[in-house]
Amino acid sequence: MRFLVVLACLVLAALARPSTHDYLHGAQVLRVNPQTADQVHYLQGLLKTDLYDFWTEPHGTGHPVDIMAQAFSVPVLKKTLEQIDLDFTIQVSDVALLLAKDREANQKARAASGKAMDWTSYHRYDEIMAWLDELASTYPSLCSVKEVGTTYEGRTMKMLTLNKGGTDKPGIFIDGGIHAREWISPATVTYMLNELVTNSDTYDDILSAVNFYVMPSINPDGYEYCHTDDRLWRKTRSDNGSPFGCKGADPNRNWGHHWNENGASDNPCSDIYAGPEAFSEIEMKNVRNQILDQTNLVVYLTFHSYSQLWLYPWGYTSALPEDWQDLDDLAQSAVNALTAVHGTIYDIGSSTNVLYAAAGGSDDWAKGEGNVKYSYTVELRDTGNYGFVLPPDQIIPTGEETFEALKVVANFVKDNYRTP
Repeated sequence: MRFLVVLACLVLAALARPSTHDYLHGAQVLRVNPQTADQVHYLQGLLKTDLYDFWTEPHGTGHPVDIMAQAFSVPVLKKTLEQIDLDFTIQVSDVALLLAKDREANQKARAASGKAMDWTSYHRYDEIMAWLDELASTYPSLCSVKEVGTTYEGRTMKMLTLNKGGTDKPGIFIDGGIHAREWISPATVTYMLNELVTNSDTYDDILSAVNFYVMPSINPDGYEYCHTDDRLWRKTRSDNGSPFGCKGADPNRNWGHHWNENGASDNPCSDIYAGPEAFSEIEMKNVRNQILDQTNLVVYLTFHSYSQLWLYPWGYTSALPEDWQDLDDLAQSAVNALTAVHGTIYDIGSSTNVLYAAAGGSDDWAKGEGNVKYSYTVELRDTGNYGFVLPPDQIIPTGEETFEALKVVANFVKDNYRTP
């Protein structure tokens, strides 16, 4: 009997998300705030059923959890929460309506701009890659672009390098878009890159002393699928062998440091599926190889959304790195600079203790296997009003404040790791 229930859940999870936007009509996002350990434990169990899309995951009492349910399952979810005395509020009353407003805002911004690349709207993957090439062509003495591999679906992945100071300088590796639906991430990374390159005279002291290695979108297949089929797609698009036709793995559960030990799923239909093995996803292999190729890395920054958090390892355990105080001190300085711009508040701490346990993350691997001392995951705006569907008019303010944090990090590297 238990087998039949589990099988039914798997079938429901597989069929509940067709490759169109239709399944989002009438979908809602409910916010709950667990107050007891039992409630947290229940929500963690609910997450593992893969019946709902957890926009934020349960990890402790007093921490809100956002859960998206499709229209047919909203009454069931509400009844379930009531039965365990979990109060809820409706964070998003109609997800499809939210997405429609977002598409309209993006289209209007694109039409008003008329530019191939801007930060008043969100851009497609090919547009971002073409812009990287344009930067390298326009500023050949400052930056270069190289192809670093292809994706499962055959898209070319590129990395832009800023190495005015020479190849022996300390480095910062930056990536974005590991989760496909987090569009503010590639937008913010490209905003900051544009500031560094087009205003290079202003930041000559940094650029002469620190190298930057930048990959704005490291899950290209998933990102494009968001544009063409499912705006809320999270994973890669590989064939994972699912008998139900489910695709992809969670690329931020796929890295090989304590892979699949905690906070991940073995179910190929799950949004947090760790993959059949560590680095099963070719895109993550490509990024890993570039990190390993840079022997001078001091900082790794990976940008996500949403929740406004500045996180450091570990994600696989609640234990802290021996040098956690160093990581925390730099994070505090960076966030202070960020908050000073627009007043945006960020929380700081280790991934497991501030967010939730999730083994196989890129930041854990960068520190644990890649030997990058200062490794951070940055969860950008907002805290749930829009969630993954952050309006395009928030790209520039998000970029402005995050760039101030990046400048703090870069100056720290310059001042403490400068080579002659």
